Amino acid sequence: MAIDAVIGSAYDAVYTSPIEQVELMRLRVMAGTDPQRKKKFSQYFTPMPIARFMASMFTPIAQEHVIILDPSAGIGSLLIAAVDAVCMHPQPPISLHVYAVEIDSGLASYLQRSIDLCRTIAESVGIQFASTIIQADFIETALQSLEPTLFASSALPRVDYAILNPPYRKIASTSYERKLLQQLGLETSNIYTGFLYATMRLLKENGQMVALTPRSFCNGPYFRSFRKAFLREIALRRLHVFTARDEVFDNDEVLQEHLITAGIKTSARLERIQISTSGADLDSVSVFDSPYSIVVHPDDAEQFIHIITGDQDNTMKTLLASLPATLEEMGIQVSTGRVVDFRAKAYLRKVPEYNTVPLVYPEHLQQNNVEWPKRMSKKSNALLATADTEKLFVPNEDYVLVKRFSAKEEPRRIMATCYQSGTLPGKALALENHLNYYHCNGKGLNPVLAKGLTLFLNSTWVDQYFRQFSGHTQVNATDLRAMRYPSREQLVNLGEYAQNGTPLSQREIDDLVAKELFGMTDEEQAQALQRRTRVQEALSILKSLGLPRAQQNDRSAMVLLALLDLQPSMAWSQASAPLLRTVAIMDFIKANYGVAYAPNTRETIRRQSLHQFLAAGIVVENPDNPERPTNSPDYVYQIERSTLELLQTFGSNDWQQNLETYLESIETLKERYARERAMKQIPVQIAPGKTLMLSSGGQNILIEKIIHDFAPRFTPGAKLLYVGDTADKFAYFDEQAFQALGVQIESHGKMPDVVIYHEKKQQLVLIEAVTSHGPIDAQRKAALQNIFRASLVEPVFVTAFLGRKELARFVANIAWETDVWIAESPTHLIHFNGMHLTKSPD
Repeated sequence: MAIDAVIGSAYDAVYTSPIEQVELMRLRVMAGTDPQRKKKFSQYFTPMPIARFMASMFTPIAQEHVIILDPSAGIGSLLIAAVDAVCMHPQPPISLHVYAVEIDSGLASYLQRSIDLCRTIAESVGIQFASTIIQADFIETALQSLEPTLFASSALPRVDYAILNPPYRKIASTSYERKLLQQLGLETSNIYTGFLYATMRLLKENGQMVALTPRSFCNGPYFRSFRKAFLREIALRRLHVFTARDEVFDNDEVLQEHLITAGIKTSARLERIQISTSGADLDSVSVFDSPYSIVVHPDDAEQFIHIITGDQDNTMKTLLASLPATLEEMGIQVSTGRVVDFRAKAYLRKVPEYNTVPLVYPEHLQQNNVEWPKRMSKKSNALLATADTEKLFVPNEDYVLVKRFSAKEEPRRIMATCYQSGTLPGKALALENHLNYYHCNGKGLNPVLAKGLTLFLNSTWVDQYFRQFSGHTQVNATDLRAMRYPSREQLVNLGEYAQNGTPLSQREIDDLVAKELFGMTDEEQAQALQRRTRVQEALSILKSLGLPRAQQNDRSAMVLLALLDLQPSMAWSQASAPLLRTVAIMDFIKANYGVAYAPNTRETIRRQSLHQFLAAGIVVENPDNPERPTNSPDYVYQIERSTLELLQTFGSNDWQQNLETYLESIETLKERYARERAMKQIPVQIAPGKTLMLSSGGQNILIEKIIHDFAPRFTPGAKLLYVGDTADKFAYFDEQAFQALGVQIESHGKMPDVVIYHEKKQQLVLIEAVTSHGPIDAQRKAALQNIFRASLVEPVFVTAFLGRKELARFVANIAWETDVWIAESPTHLIHFNGMHLTKSPD
């Protein structure tokens, strides 16, 4: 694809900023990249908001000449973000030299275009600019630069700043890349840690690096060598975790849990480290400042990196670290099941028969019991006993079994089951490789100790601690060995409570662990644990009520708790139904659940939690004044009465029956509230004799003003093509008119609120209606350009506000070459270097 085709038109180059041009190029390149090529090069280019967020983590370096490196440059998104950030430092350098390394020759023209735009930014503020593009394998280039020979000179200098989003893929032990990294002094199994290590080696002393990678290097045996080397050289300064696994790279279906790591190359350790979390949209960032020694303990032989996001996490880590024993000290081991089924295929049996032993898979473990055999399962139930398989067996004695993998939505990462001797027939067992098992020198554990160990592992205390350093759903035996444990005596004391065979609830398990192991009073336990327990309970309620997956998250769970005025130490029976503004919901979450959301998170809460609660019928809006306008500062939400009565029984013996009754009636509730909302709809005349009814929520009051006040003044005689409603994305959609203009609208594209075709001026006017949601900024403008890239007429961008007060909140973010309209001053436009809607037609 030619570079001109990617940039799209002369309009793009003239009427967009350098940052916008690169983001638009990213969107178009990714849309046109062959999936196989994307997979080959692990090409997941960084969205510009994340790139700029990463670049903002660089701190100024007091020197005149600065060198910036991107070792996996792609099309240059990270480089231009870094250059822009460094140029904006209070005391910028005199000169900048950027080094971009990219192996894919197909990206050369795009990368060169981005480098040229970097030059434009630097020279616009008087900074001398130079660049070097290296089309080569970075690991090979780094090795040549760090250890030059007679035949290979140094291509890369030592650098001041490095910014990277490296490829992610496993590398075989015999691969060329693995051998190169071994020459550099690193043993690793994934290429992304190789990029981090080589980049670290290329940094100057006190140089800085910011990297977007999977979180998997924070723990586990596969990255032990890397962690130790990396943390010797790099002092972590900032960690940022993305809460959603699948949103960071738009629609690229990348399911890793991602982490931004910012650090300084120095042997001195910082006293504190900042840890933040957010969604991929970066509009709900919460920040916690932690002692460095809590995140990486200096005496930890594994050098695990703990993601501590609040005081509660800190308490969990302190409590678990205070336990008296290690497995080694107690003479207990944890191993991975010996049966790798594809290697033992010839010996597997679906049905137990003569001369077989029971084979246990994770699927056989159900609710702390072993359900065997499973006749309808695709997995085998037995393993043939032969001289070849004898080494795969363990004695039929007492063990603690832990699943190695859990689903993302599971309430706990560690799920332990106590296997009791003789539960299955025979003298031996076969444990499949997706299970870990605790044993004593290959034999069973003391039966009561095994029960106590199971209770400990299944506690919320252990789960929350484990999540601090494990960002994925795999539970490695190494991770289990690295934890501290109660003493043998304490485990036996715990086990005594499970002797009668009656299953304990999660609350009972947590209470036992708190009192028996930590000596905590009920009040102390409430302060240390109940915040997380209450959020987990709210999450289970959202799931039981059938809320969409997108709302089954901590944010929505805490919004529900706020609507119920339910503090961590309160019982569900004490829930109530206050009238709450969105700001009051955020204040409640901060005061009671320790999460301080940024002010602009208000819109995320409203759009991504409250709207779905309204649609489900579990929340009502403005019950005290149904006619209250959408933009009123007194707009309030309240939990629906029958929902409140249901939730007050959560955890009681009546909960399940009440839930079933409620779910049977919920459709009636939805219908009733739908009728009430219909009564409050806003009529909008879109053509003579044709009226569109918009819901009363969201920005629809402003949309009505755009159609009735803006359009007749600034696009007289134009045709309305699209209107998006708060409750219905495609409230009005003229598909044929779009097709005639060469535009094919995809359902997943985020449309503007209003689209108008002004035939006289040959313009497609794209309008965003802003109440509390953001305006057309550089990122949004680039996204809209991509959606309408095939348009046969010129796109024009307009942000509409109800009043000047709303404009003042967002004015710093509005993109250049766009227009602004204010409903309270309907006869005027504000032009951000714009000349589109006011120009005369040719």
